[in-house]
Amino acid sequence: MKGSRGGLATIGIIVTQLLAMITPVAWIGLLIVAFSLYHTSQKSKGKREFSGWLMTVGILGIILGGCADPSKDVDKETTAQAEKEADQQSKAEEEKKAAEEKKAKEEEETEVKEKAEAEKEQQELADTFGLEEVLVSRVVDGDTVELKDGRKVRFIGVNTPESTTRTEEYGKEASNYTTEKLEGKTVWLQKDVSETNRYNRSLRLIWLEIPKDDMDEEEIRTKMFNADLVLNGYAEPSTYNPDVKYSEYFVKFAREARENGTGLWAYGENGTTKGDLDLKEEKKTTTAATPKSGSSATTEEPAADQEQEYYQNCTELRKSIRMESHPIILLMHGSMTGIRTTGRVRDKREYGPFLL
Repeated sequence: MKGSRGGLATIGIIVTQLLAMITPVAWIGLLIVAFSLYHTSQKSKGKREFSGWLMTVGILGIILGGCADPSKDVDKETTAQAEKEADQQSKAEEEKKAAEEKKAKEEEETEVKEKAEAEKEQQELADTFGLEEVLVSRVVDGDTVELKDGRKVRFIGVNTPESTTRTEEYGKEASNYTTEKLEGKTVWLQKDVSETNRYNRSLRLIWLEIPKDDMDEEEIRTKMFNADLVLNGYAEPSTYNPDVKYSEYFVKFAREARENGTGLWAYGENGTTKGDLDLKEEKKTTTAATPKSGSSATTEEPAADQEQEYYQNCTELRKSIRMESHPIILLMHGSMTGIRTTGRVRDKREYGPFLL
């Protein structure tokens, strides 16, 4: 009997320990079992004990406590762990978001700073080269535009075929090209020497972008619209003193376009309008004068038919005439206005009557 009780007690202790690992309620049963074992030992000494039923109660308590649904405690632990992990994840996401916002703010500040520095640099270059930022509101023709402030600007150093009061070959194409490139766009104007022409139009070079060096050929080719017109065969170089800063470049570009038959140069080596590359017609005749007795025969060039020259406009014609002291005869035949001087004939077409 004593052996069976000892074995029962041992089994109870083991079960109690196992159940105690599952739920705290089993710890109560464990205490009861321990108390019953104590009383069992006291009974062996002859003392009155009630350890049998007490141990039974303790074991039942352990079993009931252990068999009681432990999932609640487990669920609480699982829930607590899940909440802890969720809090950690939320905290990590907040930290990540804060880091990203900080980085984005720093990048934005850097971008704004770089943009401000670039604008400052561009403004300094514009001031250095005397560039004026303007908005083109309307294109008059290939080489003339109207600005938002009402000013009309004539491009320096180039001449596109006419497309307004009269039409020349490739004039409409040049006007359409300028419209496509400039109308509604912001550009930069650069003055050479002259402020306006006789029609009160501002004389300017047109830059599509601010150059770093306004005399660098590559930048002239890629950023100046005057040069762009010549390179693409929409204009011929047309130089008038004193605005000659880029005349050599324009002539060089025009020769390239002419060699390639680009644009208006496809119509012939003189293009379709007046320009610096037009061939001047020179006509010289020789007549045999009757030799006087005792003298040898000589060849003489008549003064009236010695040479024929063409001029770009009336202003150029007047300048040339003022330098001569010969009598002047004004001839008018339709659209031809000629000025005859002793020894030289000068012709000017399509300008009509003018005063000297």
